Amino acid sequence: MKVAQLSTRFPPAPGGVEQHVGELAPRLAAMGHSVDIFTSDLFREIPIEPLPPSVPRTERAPYGTIHRIPVVSMPGELHYPFFRGLGRAVAAARPDIVHVHTYGTHQLAVARRHHSRAGTPFVLTAHFHPAWSIYGGWFRHQLRGFYDGHLAKRLLAPAARVIVQSREEERLLRELDFPLPPVSIIPPGRRALPEPPAGEHPFSDRYGLDGPYLLFVGRLASNKGLLELVEAFRPLAQSDPTARLVLVGGDGGMQRPVEQRARSLGLVDRIRIVGHVPSDALLAAAYRESRLVVLPSEYEAFGLVLLEAMAQGKPVVATRVGGIPEFVEDGRAGLLVPPKDVPALAEAIRTVWNDASLAGRLGEYGRREIVPRYTWDRLAERVNALYREVLER
Repeated sequence: MKVAQLSTRFPPAPGGVEQHVGELAPRLAAMGHSVDIFTSDLFREIPIEPLPPSVPRTERAPYGTIHRIPVVSMPGELHYPFFRGLGRAVAAARPDIVHVHTYGTHQLAVARRHHSRAGTPFVLTAHFHPAWSIYGGWFRHQLRGFYDGHLAKRLLAPAARVIVQSREEERLLRELDFPLPPVSIIPPGRRALPEPPAGEHPFSDRYGLDGPYLLFVGRLASNKGLLELVEAFRPLAQSDPTARLVLVGGDGGMQRPVEQRARSLGLVDRIRIVGHVPSDALLAAAYRESRLVVLPSEYEAFGLVLLEAMAQGKPVVATRVGGIPEFVEDGRAGLLVPPKDVPALAEAIRTVWNDASLAGRLGEYGRREIVPRYTWDRLAERVNALYREVLER
């Protein structure tokens, strides 16, 4: 079977969707499929940053070909990446099935148009975020509302299947109030990070960290609850002069506001933004050396970084949003709090930080009981079965 995977970005660009497609493609190839990846030439979207010239724009991989296609976008809140020639590229590949990643993107419109012209079935893994959780202000949210109300129904109607990662994601999609194609819930897996580099504290040594720290991993984006995290860190910083907050991830538009908030609270010397960590071994070290991992998002379709933290035996504190409560058992694998509730977040952080016994129990339960349930092999098997069902129909 020839499979076309369409994604806004692809590794080495970082991110959850990027990891998802990067893990799925080789596993589909191992099942006998030929996989073409159609993606952009972007390392990140907000602000736009292209991949370095050293990354080939057309690349042969063991599972197929990676096509990194130039994109154009309007500035500011009109940001919306348009692929130049994506439809022609997909048509030339002549896939048996097209798999689109991310609701509300140009590639979904391209897949729908290719279906109308060639009859090729397409499926969508939604990676859905409701309008209120996306980047931008009032105007961008209005644009998204227009898309949800006037365009999404027409684009989704011909899809053979919509894949979501959690029951909550499906519920939110159905709130758009138009008939959906058949929906399949297929949770993601988690990548097995390599062993950290040699040394007692390789991550702390690399980035000059001089004390125990609370860790956030993810894009510095508007839906991640980062300003609330800075506020919630202040009581811990006041009670424990050794405590640090470390933010790992590329800038998605929030680095400057985070720095400004830290400055206004007198926490500049206690908060460290290290940016994207290019080495998975160093990322594993970042998890292991942390006291706990926090993800205070306004919304997460799933929350893969929490699985990564659990795999390293770390307790997690997260918000009770999206798919997170469906795998983080509150009080057993971590502590969950309402989104935007700074006092509750601060109390959960201090509770785990100050109770080593509780932290150990939470971390061990997550590593032993939760992590084994979520593998990329299991996801690939279910996606493979879905493809075959779609083609048989």
